[in-house]
Amino acid sequence: MVVFPNCKINLGLHITGKRADGYHELETVFYPVQLKDVLEVVHATAGEQAHITFTSSGLPIPGDTANNLCTIAYQLLKKDFPGLPSIRMHLHKIIPMGAGLGGGSADGAFALKLLNEKFQLGLNTAQLIHYAALLGSDCPFFILNQPCYGTGRGEILTPVQLDLSDYRFVLIHPGIHVSTKWAFEQLTPAKAPRPITDILQQPIAEWKQELLNDFEFPILKAYPEIAAIKQALYSDGALYAGMSGSGSTVFGIYAVDQPVGIQHKTSHPCHIV
Repeated sequence: MVVFPNCKINLGLHITGKRADGYHELETVFYPVQLKDVLEVVHATAGEQAHITFTSSGLPIPGDTANNLCTIAYQLLKKDFPGLPSIRMHLHKIIPMGAGLGGGSADGAFALKLLNEKFQLGLNTAQLIHYAALLGSDCPFFILNQPCYGTGRGEILTPVQLDLSDYRFVLIHPGIHVSTKWAFEQLTPAKAPRPITDILQQPIAEWKQELLNDFEFPILKAYPEIAAIKQALYSDGALYAGMSGSGSTVFGIYAVDQPVGIQHKTSHPCHIV
């Protein structure tokens, strides 16, 4: 069985408080974007000792495979469903990692959904969201995988009416690693000046002045190359441009019939979806 985990962008992102558990309170709107990985699960062959054999292709995935969210998703379910059979899982990685696009979170959440469906575990949406929250703060969004207003650590989700199907998204990843810890240290939590959901009711061309990502201020100052990509998207005619998450991917939103020329003007990976 094969599924196609997609990425997300953040439309606005405000850090509104610091929690006693060390996490931050935030406010954002998650929006699904159709740049996708490929995830396959098949039954293990007879005689294999491991409960799960995980392999990957495409973009290299650093670290121990035991720490991959897809593997952890299987182990979480195996603990509560001991009859879950041994499997082979293969991930073809296309979404860049550490890019603010939630690719790893999507893979873990889609693994939960795939295993639930393939092996008929009977988990409902609320139960899948519970497991996803154990994987990470962004993971619950990918269970719903529709535009959502996110609060708390990002795991408290309220679906919103927002249809951008008449637009194209241009995603540019400059290959710059931004330390999430450093990025949070640059911020002073504060209440958003205006609810993001109110701003999104305006025409996209009016988002530029009010739809803000708190991380952009320190990151664009520290990494002029990221700032230059955002400006280049506007110069190319993007209706709105911003950084997703804590970076470093920058996205532009274009009208569907609008020419996109920036892919010929940047040396960085550029995805148009």
